Amino acid sequence: MTTFSLRTLKLRSGEEFRDAQEVELPMLDFGGERYVPVPQEVPAELVITRATTGTVFQLAFRGRLHGPCYRCLRDAVIDLPISAREYHATNADSDELKNPYVVDDRLDLSAWARDAIVLALPVKILCRPDCAGLCPVCGKNLNEEPHGHVEEQTDPRWEALAALRDKLETQTPQGSGS
Repeated sequence: MTTFSLRTLKLRSGEEFRDAQEVELPMLDFGGERYVPVPQEVPAELVITRATTGTVFQLAFRGRLHGPCYRCLRDAVIDLPISAREYHATNADSDELKNPYVVDDRLDLSAWARDAIVLALPVKILCRPDCAGLCPVCGKNLNEEPHGHVEEQTDPRWEALAALRDKLETQTPQGSGS
């Protein structure tokens, strides 16, 4: 877990502090699947600006996650450029103005980076944009083996009518014309 101490930082209103940080990215559970950051530590730029009523934090880095594709379950890799901004009020009267990443004058960069990655993720993480997924009938990967099934799927609600049709066809004599 990467944190940054705010105790030694003495900024006046309008002043800015810039620093390069190595931020440790935690593993991420998303949609019931686990995604691993590679590399686990990424170089990031931290910018802290003092405002008259509080402090503005900015964090920028590039993250890369490895995990299963949403459609075919093969390995998917997603690169995410992250640029996040947070505000922390000096005299916060409500919880809305308090920053959840600032605790005891320490800024939790790992938790903030994790949440920024989650907000930047697409709805579906795919191995490639045109991923065909898995066959719903046999489960084969349609990217490697595109195929179709010739078996006619009938709705079980029609079985009673099909049985009646078969019964009528056997009762009607063949070749008799009316």
